[in-house]
Amino acid sequence: MLTHIVFFKLKDGSPESVETTAAVLRNMEGKIEELKFIEVGIDVLHSERSYDIALITRFESLDGLNAYQVHPVHQKVIEHMTQVREASVSVDFVS
Repeated sequence: MLTHIVFFKLKDGSPESVETTAAVLRNMEGKIEELKFIEVGIDVLHSERSYDIALITRFESLDGLNAYQVHPVHQKVIEHMTQVREASVSVDFVS
């Protein structure tokens, strides 16, 4: 398995904005064959080093992750994230 984790800091960190974006991410569930697991978490500490949202996804292989990256459903999510994110960081590892 390959785990892909992304943390997002949003331009608008209001609870409404964060929940709307978390819902956009959750909406991928069941719509991308290669996406074997998805979890979306919203930060509860709100510390200076916190990001607003964590996205945890799992794929059977790097090929699955690559297919996810170009999938039309994910491309729509990228469009949304490009508009709302201030910053993001990611980690990909074999799990």
